Amino acid sequence: MTAKWIRCALGFLCLPMLQALNAAETDVLKAQQARVEVVQKVATSVVAIFSADGNGGGSGVLISADGYALSNYHVTSACGDFMKCGLNDGKLYDAVIVGIDPTGDVAVLKLLGRDDFPHATLGDSDALAVGDWTYAMGNPFLLATDFQPTVTAGIVSGLHRYQYPAGTLLEYTDCIQVDTSINPGNSGGPLFNAAGELVGINGRISVEKRGRVNVGAGYSISINQIKHFLDHLKGGHVVDHATLGATVRTGADRIVLIDSILEQSDAYRRGLREDDELVAFAGRPIGSVNQYKNILGIYPKGWSLPLVYRRDGKKQEIVVELRALHRASELKQPATPKAPRPQPKGKKGPEGPDGEGPATAKLPDEKLPDEYKKLFVKKTGYANYYFNQQEQQRVLRGLDSLQSWKAVSGKWKLTGKTVANEDFSLTMSETKLGLLLPNRPGLQPLENGADFLDEPPGSGGLLAALQQLKLLLTNGPEVFTEFSYVGSQPLDGRGASVDVLLTRKGGVETLWYFRKADATFVGFDSSLGTDVDACEIRFLQFGDFAGKKFPSRFTIRHGDADFATFDVLTMEVGPAAATEGAN
Repeated sequence: MTAKWIRCALGFLCLPMLQALNAAETDVLKAQQARVEVVQKVATSVVAIFSADGNGGGSGVLISADGYALSNYHVTSACGDFMKCGLNDGKLYDAVIVGIDPTGDVAVLKLLGRDDFPHATLGDSDALAVGDWTYAMGNPFLLATDFQPTVTAGIVSGLHRYQYPAGTLLEYTDCIQVDTSINPGNSGGPLFNAAGELVGINGRISVEKRGRVNVGAGYSISINQIKHFLDHLKGGHVVDHATLGATVRTGADRIVLIDSILEQSDAYRRGLREDDELVAFAGRPIGSVNQYKNILGIYPKGWSLPLVYRRDGKKQEIVVELRALHRASELKQPATPKAPRPQPKGKKGPEGPDGEGPATAKLPDEKLPDEYKKLFVKKTGYANYYFNQQEQQRVLRGLDSLQSWKAVSGKWKLTGKTVANEDFSLTMSETKLGLLLPNRPGLQPLENGADFLDEPPGSGGLLAALQQLKLLLTNGPEVFTEFSYVGSQPLDGRGASVDVLLTRKGGVETLWYFRKADATFVGFDSSLGTDVDACEIRFLQFGDFAGKKFPSRFTIRHGDADFATFDVLTMEVGPAAATEGAN
């Protein structure tokens, strides 16, 4: 056997190994290139946030071309009503605060000066799994003075984490735990999944006792939680989270039981009682007190959601309206994080609230343009009322098809049949409202400041509700003592998403619903007081009456019972009282 033959044989035997190594190297390079491309793409949406004077700040991320961006409440609260925001195009933009969530530690701001901002794609944080790769981007330690964001990579360490409030309203529920390095200044910045989708907003970190350095446990607010609040925040609100009006405890076999419940709560009126077993909430199973707090904490006050409980071995499902977690007075002046502490002379570092924000930055000495000043309107209960006004106007376009009712005063008379084949006659004049309906008549006076009543009895105030509808159609929002945009929510806890307007007048509070998909006016709820069941009216069909569009079929529900479904056949309108039928 010659040496040449031996060398050829060894080469032949090693060839598969060499090919495998080359293939592995190629796969590694491809994965690296894909990662670089994802980071380069999403970096354009990452925001470096600074207070107008350069003292304090953090990170954020753009979520729409018109400049809306997300950050932490504890970042923006130290920056004032207007702030400066840098993008990786090297430019510095003015920005204005829009809405804040002191409990969930989220803020929405709006960058100004463009309508074509690069922005992130919202992902699905519920699709994350432990071990998934993630990227955190932002402005740690004030390193991004050129507005080029820092990026760190890591994995999801845990899901559905809960962190109790720590001396403030702030409470992290159902958050994402990552070992992706999150450091002071990263607060408010994005957490991306491997595909570059926005799955969280970075907020808290676990730190060593003697220094604010990340030790491998960072926490991000899930984007799915933020989605629930996003329309509320874009409406300029200081938003509040929800409570069921009940406390829970762990029972035998680790089941979750209702420990106590407020009799004023909607959950109590729907039948929930002490010692009932809580099985599921909002479509998610409940296996521990921690799970219950996590799920409850991701929803705004006022939402209605399905709840499943078990009593005496029998499951029951109800839809409950969630109460406010805090008193209004608490949210008027929410406890804010401490202002940045001063640094020793000549030293700069990450000295923000809880070590989360940078100390100072040298920014161009640019004054806020005068045309931007009108974009902030101060009003009690709002972070920025200007944006609520904008959302009011947007949603009111859903009434455009009903504009022909403007200034149509005088008596209205509707006649028709119920689905039970009962004749009804409804009269609405300037002095009274009356309903003729077999076994359920009603009369509501309007003169001399008369109080609105539950008329007909058991309807929840149907006549009062219809009076609110007439006022809205004929007079518009100006006639109400309060008018605002609330946000969005699923209709009746399970239906399509709707935008919600709120009005108050004469002791009646009304929520008006417009389908988000096409702005269709789908119904409203009117309440005669606090912690009472509303009169719920849903429009099933519209008809043409004397050349005007009006609901020709609608249902009325109060509490757990259907009151009636009306089919309107004729309608007399105004002083002339011309009668027309529905088409």
